Amino acid sequence: MEQIIVFLTLAAALALFVWEKLRYDIVALLALFVLVVFGIVPAEDAFAGFGHPAVITVAAVLIISQALQHSGLVDQIGRLLSKAGDSLILQIVILSLFVTVASAFMNNIGALAILMPVAVQLARKSGHPPSYLLMPIAFASILGGMVTLIGTPPNIIIATFRADVAGEAFGMFDFAPVGIPLAIAGLLFITLAGWRLLPKRQTQGSSSGMFQIENYVTEVRVPEGSKLDGVSIAEMNRVADTEVLALGLIRNGIRLHAPSPSEKLKEEDILILEADTDNLKTFVDNTDAELVGGKQVRKQAAGSEEIFNLEAIVMADSPLIGQTAIDINLRSRYNINLLAIARREKQIWQRIGKVHFKAGDVLLLQGRSGNLSDAVTALHCLPLAERNLSIGKPRKVVFALSIFIMAIAAVVLGLLPVQIAFMMAAVVLVISRILPLREMYTSIDWPVIVLLAAMIPVGEAFETSGAADLITSQILNIGDCLPVWLVLAITMSITIALSNVINNAATVVLMAPIGINIAGELGASADPFLMAIAVGASCAFLTPIGHQSNTLVMGPGGYRFSDYWRMGLPVTLGLLLLGVPLILYFWPL
Repeated sequence: MEQIIVFLTLAAALALFVWEKLRYDIVALLALFVLVVFGIVPAEDAFAGFGHPAVITVAAVLIISQALQHSGLVDQIGRLLSKAGDSLILQIVILSLFVTVASAFMNNIGALAILMPVAVQLARKSGHPPSYLLMPIAFASILGGMVTLIGTPPNIIIATFRADVAGEAFGMFDFAPVGIPLAIAGLLFITLAGWRLLPKRQTQGSSSGMFQIENYVTEVRVPEGSKLDGVSIAEMNRVADTEVLALGLIRNGIRLHAPSPSEKLKEEDILILEADTDNLKTFVDNTDAELVGGKQVRKQAAGSEEIFNLEAIVMADSPLIGQTAIDINLRSRYNINLLAIARREKQIWQRIGKVHFKAGDVLLLQGRSGNLSDAVTALHCLPLAERNLSIGKPRKVVFALSIFIMAIAAVVLGLLPVQIAFMMAAVVLVISRILPLREMYTSIDWPVIVLLAAMIPVGEAFETSGAADLITSQILNIGDCLPVWLVLAITMSITIALSNVINNAATVVLMAPIGINIAGELGASADPFLMAIAVGASCAFLTPIGHQSNTLVMGPGGYRFSDYWRMGLPVTLGLLLLGVPLILYFWPL
């Protein structure tokens, strides 16, 4: 009976993971609660996952990654890379190589976030399609995570499973003998041939990059006798019986940016509106307003020189996700305008106040520089522009790097467990004020932490209930009379398939017990199976939903769902064919 409940719960969880209507951490918690209610997971152990070494280690790595950015180290490297020449292949090689190396030692999403603005700016300056640059560096960030223990959460989880089996976890560089050749092979394919398989999607030639919003922005004057006289901004659409967006107001030659909804219009006011031709005509006809015509009016108004447009990507941990601009009061809280949204290959600019944000959406924001900076930081968005790179003082760079290296050395030499060494390093970086205390917690990707903490008890129930044994027997039945290396390849292939539709950390939690059981039934070492599952979990190259790196580049690159197969399928097949013999060579059965 317990097996049936576990299977049904996991099947429902997998369906919800793929459906994406509920965030993956909520799905994991629901699965945990179901198993607790049925008594399969003891109530006193329900939240034991939050103290699991893998969860602590992932949190510590995220904090250290943020601290390294604050130290100025990665910004200095980013500035150097931004000076790359106009050669497309050279740009792809340099950007991909840096992302791969950085991803081996810091959170791969953080490494990608550092280079994305640089890649977009290089593409715009040299006239190359961003689609040629962004997917290669996204894939490179995933490849880099294969190299070390801390490169990606699945490796950390696999290491703890190995400790349960062999009494000792995988070390910091135990993944490197397999990970480095795979990363090099992947990079060679991506930089020499893979990018040629990608679609050529050129950014549009507007000042704001991928958006052509100027065609929808115009000015209208409130003449004497207009129905708008004395009407508030909030009421003007009701009066006009249409829907337009008031971006600003020019009164007495002074531009008021993002006016309050309660602001009442007066004669001779000039409204800066965003609207299409039909809505604009209806607005003018129904209110007796007059078209001014020409963007010089708003440019010449006092204060206009302080108004900028900025493109920003909604990150996976953004509080915007699931909300609308109206829900979070973007205008009144941050004094900025939301002009448009780009989702995958489509641009949305009508009724954007009612659009629910998703991870990977590209927002076109308008406001004063300081307001934009504050909003992007608070909303956990990534600006797609040349940032004012904050070059840290050499003392801070050297100190932060020294702390990080000492933490790695402590783990490699066996002086401290990885979760202790890295959390100590994180605390030291906060105490030394390299990372502000308030950002110690905001730098943690809490949905991933909750996912891991909830899935660990679920994974244990999957094993203790006998459900893992049942799947193991089915895999062995399919692979009956097959050589062990082929069973290993099958295990890796199943992991790859799962990691492309659900979170790779959840994939590892489910597949690790199966891999251990298969090894036990075959009388083989569990190490090659655990390593195959770790590699398979990082082969999320086939869909935009398999890995956050893929999701982040979808909007800016203008990719469609099917585009990921173009380059992702050859990469995946190559890593599978090369990975199995490498694993068996370095981790014999």
